[in-house]
Amino acid sequence: MSQSAIMDRAIDAWMEEDVDVVQETENYRRGTLKKITFIVILLFIAIIAAGFAMSIGTYPIDFLDTYRIVWDHFFGEIQDADADYQIDEWRLPRICTGILAGIGLAAAGVVMQSILRNPLADPYTTGISSGASFGATLAIGFGISIANGAYAIVIGAFVFSLIPTVVILAVSKMRGASPTTMIMAGIAVMYIFNAMTTMIKLFVSPDQLAAIFAWSVGSIDGATWTQVGTMLTFVTVGYLVLQLSARKLNVLSTGDESSRSIGIDANKLRLVSLLVVSFLTAGVVSFTGLIGFIGLVSPHICRLVIGSDNRYLIPASAAFGAALLTIADVIGRTVIQPSTIQVGVITAFIGGPLFLYLIIKQRRGS
Repeated sequence: MSQSAIMDRAIDAWMEEDVDVVQETENYRRGTLKKITFIVILLFIAIIAAGFAMSIGTYPIDFLDTYRIVWDHFFGEIQDADADYQIDEWRLPRICTGILAGIGLAAAGVVMQSILRNPLADPYTTGISSGASFGATLAIGFGISIANGAYAIVIGAFVFSLIPTVVILAVSKMRGASPTTMIMAGIAVMYIFNAMTTMIKLFVSPDQLAAIFAWSVGSIDGATWTQVGTMLTFVTVGYLVLQLSARKLNVLSTGDESSRSIGIDANKLRLVSLLVVSFLTAGVVSFTGLIGFIGLVSPHICRLVIGSDNRYLIPASAAFGAALLTIADVIGRTVIQPSTIQVGVITAFIGGPLFLYLIIKQRRGS
């Protein structure tokens, strides 16, 4: 074989190899574009749902006008004072509360499922929400909290949300403990906290009982801009910490051995992640009460579309959670007008069947 033929073959081989690299790069770019497009679509849906939510009420406002009113208010050019008052004082704080709650609970659900390697995990099914709710109920019913004043409920919710976290971590240290075992431990703690919350209801005044009931079903009624500001702090800090940990969480989701092989302390990362999830959940639950299944539904559906890469799954689930909770609020306010179904009830109707499906699916897999 001539030198020229040998060179031609080498060039052909190099070009084939180069085509494979180019193809892989192109596939990666397409996959990334698909994920980003999906997130943008979810954000668009959330914005549309927010517009519909702002148009609902005893004071009628056209759907498209809601965006103009918000825009005018932001720039101080108010044209319709009555409509501006309705949206700014009543409807927009409620919607912002729902959006922040959806973001926080969905992001927490993604991380719970990653570190426990179980699609059934979320702040609700692992008992973290119930613990936070019990702490808030103590503050509402008996005034018992570590802190006083405006943050008594938030601090009480956070402290008691740590108890299920500690239980899950303790169970994870047991020999032969599986992710399913940790989930079951969380559910057991959830039932205990729910029982203690029920006991508190027997000894409080009718007004306090009504407030506690609102917690138990999950509600974003009566939200104020002060609450939105506090929730924004909790959700922003918690979300950013989880997002910055996304790469490490990807490794942790494959197993502790993989984490240790590249120098990641799996136990420390799991502990920090659970603490951030508790912080995030407490910051939401202390204002909205128990809103279940957002952290279960959002990551599961998004994972089916864009995969399990937490770098994209966390923002996608957060956007999906914001859209889902806003849509649930719209449904709850329109299906039996003029009465309102609380968002926690709507999300339970959505999440309950999906939770049953996941249990059956996991059972078949095992």
